[in-house]
Amino acid sequence: MNESSKYSVLFVCLGNICRSPAAQAVMQAMVDDRGLTERFYIDSAGTGGYHIGDLPDKRMRVHARPRGYELTHRARRVQSSDYEDFDLIVGMDAANVSDLCRRAATIEQERKVVMMGDYIRQFPHYDYVPDPYYEGSEGFELVLDLLEDACDNLLDKIIKQNNISQ
Repeated sequence: MNESSKYSVLFVCLGNICRSPAAQAVMQAMVDDRGLTERFYIDSAGTGGYHIGDLPDKRMRVHARPRGYELTHRARRVQSSDYEDFDLIVGMDAANVSDLCRRAATIEQERKVVMMGDYIRQFPHYDYVPDPYYEGSEGFELVLDLLEDACDNLLDKIIKQNNISQ
């Protein structure tokens, strides 16, 4: 990353209606809070094309709003160009990461793929972000808790590794 470019992060889940748009909103809020808005580009996508064009799941939007997150992203599917356009591609679970690695055209593209669970610190029993789609309210709250923890740690790592000044 050079001084004039933005560091780009793509968050990925299955349908791009729960976990990844929430991660996008959480990370964007953290970037904004740290005064780094002009230094980052944050987006999200899904490995499946089930919900293309849809807003995030209403339940996720309802649970995100009291925390200050407005989820307005429209679902899209991961594209081959994303591997060139993004510096980091973050899968929410092992299936997402496996799918993303399988779609990578080169070793360099595959190296951009990481697991969100690798950045969870406050919840030692979780090594991935579970899909809340078939869960109740507690599932959506848990996902937001995990994402807030993981995004904070991920952002710290990106800033340190790329010498991004705050």
